[in-house]
Amino acid sequence: MATPLRVTGAWIQLLTDWLDQEKLAAPELRNLLDSRRPADIVPMTIWCAMLERAARLRPEHPSPALAIGALVQPRHVGVLGYLILTCDTLGAAMQAYQRYERLFYGADVVSMQVSAEQVTVRWPGESSTGQLADTVAIAALLAFWRRLVEEEPVPTRVSFVFAAPEPLESREAYQRFFACPVSFGATDTAIQFPTAYLNKPLPRSEPTVRGLLDRQADALMLALPDSDSFDRALQQSMVRLLPEGRVSLPRVAADLHVSVRTLQRRLEDRQLTWRDLLDRTREQLAAQYLADASLTLGDIALLLGFSEQSAFTRAYRRWTAETPVQARRNILRFGRRARGRL
Repeated sequence: MATPLRVTGAWIQLLTDWLDQEKLAAPELRNLLDSRRPADIVPMTIWCAMLERAARLRPEHPSPALAIGALVQPRHVGVLGYLILTCDTLGAAMQAYQRYERLFYGADVVSMQVSAEQVTVRWPGESSTGQLADTVAIAALLAFWRRLVEEEPVPTRVSFVFAAPEPLESREAYQRFFACPVSFGATDTAIQFPTAYLNKPLPRSEPTVRGLLDRQADALMLALPDSDSFDRALQQSMVRLLPEGRVSLPRVAADLHVSVRTLQRRLEDRQLTWRDLLDRTREQLAAQYLADASLTLGDIALLLGFSEQSAFTRAYRRWTAETPVQARRNILRFGRRARGRL
């Protein structure tokens, strides 16, 4: 059975920004939006219901979903948004999106077909989330692209699974926004653009920062929660909060929407204290990060939430009786030997 799609609390804040732009009070909808933290998982059905409520506030608007998607910023997409921002080309940005899409939707959905002249980014029809949510997603993708490059990319075609919206003014709004032919009732949701766009340079390329964000995104992918796995949800929260330098028992409990006492009880059931959990998570992540020669010890200390490299060194020696430098040397030496036997 296909994995149910979802979004994050960061993504639904697009609606808050749109309400602000439109100067709409909407207290009930705002309370619902404000109740979600950026890292929260929001079922797709809830997101679609929120969009429906928002659209009803502007019945005269030809397409509020286009206006909502146009407001996208990196913060709405979380780690993935900031990672894309640091890529060197639009093609690298698209590859990063495809690689880490599960952090956004909770599933791998997108596919890319590249020919000599055309790139097609496609979401299968069975993954359609409805007219409003699909429109917001594709409008946001194009708006993000347009913010990334100095010369605004223009698609050659956009297609949607849902039927052509009524009235005619709404269909014209799609044509104006995408500035290319837009078709409805298609087999798949897709956006096409010239292959040459893949080589467009991005002005904010930062390889070092991108490397750090790549490692954090990889760790988050490994910690994606199963449908009923508290352990993996807990690990995901820890991975996300550690680089912010503010991980604590109350902070993690709030992130998981449980009381501190409930979290303590669940840790006790696993014969763990908070300190045990923190040390275990950091030690596991440290082993993963030390195997990556592109990360400095200072980078690793940052990713693990230590205030300085020396604090990380002391902690690592306490966990393993060796320093991070010694551990890295052994890890990399073992890796070279293993590759030599292949």
